[in-house]
Amino acid sequence: MHITVIGGTGHIGTYLVPRLVKAGHTVTVISRGGRNPYHAHAAWKRVECISLDRTAAEAEGTFGQQIRDLAPDAVIDLLCFERDSAVQIVEALEGRIQHYIQCGTISVHGRCLVVPADETMPRRPISDYGRKKLAVEQYLLERARRDGFPATVLHPGHIVGPGWSPVNPVGHTDPRVLGQLARGEQVVLPHFGMETIHHVHADDVAQGFVRALDRRSNTLGEAFYIAAPNAVTLRGYAEAVAEWFGQQPNLNYRPWAPWAASLSKEHAASALDHIGRSPHFSIAKARRLLGYEPRYTSLEALYESVMWLADNGVIEVSGQF
Repeated sequence: MHITVIGGTGHIGTYLVPRLVKAGHTVTVISRGGRNPYHAHAAWKRVECISLDRTAAEAEGTFGQQIRDLAPDAVIDLLCFERDSAVQIVEALEGRIQHYIQCGTISVHGRCLVVPADETMPRRPISDYGRKKLAVEQYLLERARRDGFPATVLHPGHIVGPGWSPVNPVGHTDPRVLGQLARGEQVVLPHFGMETIHHVHADDVAQGFVRALDRRSNTLGEAFYIAAPNAVTLRGYAEAVAEWFGQQPNLNYRPWAPWAASLSKEHAASALDHIGRSPHFSIAKARRLLGYEPRYTSLEALYESVMWLADNGVIEVSGQF
């Protein structure tokens, strides 16, 4: 098929585009043109890359039409964050494509009542980002079920992999926390450190998109959680990072209010969004209908991310490492 990937040079696209090329598809990547993929791959030589500013094109009302003019068989949209964006592209592509797959987020779920949570459970997002993504999902699935628009939504966990800083054991993305653990310095966790974070390797997310394309009939009008097989506790995550660098975990614990007060406003907000939800999701539906089978556990995916940060000097480790 001819597949257009919107936002194809980011975390997911770095792994997704080579997978699509290897599977024999013709691929067109849409991006603003300001970033190369995180990792070089020979497959990119066979990809058409088009520079297009989505925000500006949507303001002019032309974005959906420009995607339609490429005549794709399928569109993978990694950058749809607003319901109005979804409306514009759906109206342009309706009746002209076989499959539209949108990248959502586990933030649509909010706090889990039962874990692992699955796709049938109530959605109560606690962040503006999660609420906007939920509005996109609801619109797409309504159009799929009411009008037959060929939409599928995949909700990845916290994406990790070499090249960027993962959500760390205190719930934000400042890599200095990982450096403290790598050097055996004390890190203070909230409560007892038993809240959870549910990561997923970017290549496993890419696998989910490819399998959704391959099993189109199983996915139309459906949403799926795409994550590692397991969530990880803050304490388990922190202990693992310290041990990777030959350190004894040096952890302390503090109640939420004084702990959050010790952070910057930005980090406290990020921690509340991640830790306050303690995400832990079932991937049973994706396994059953997509054939999705992640290669990485949470800690295996995190290991690649953290070691890349150490190898590239993003975090400072002890001299003996």
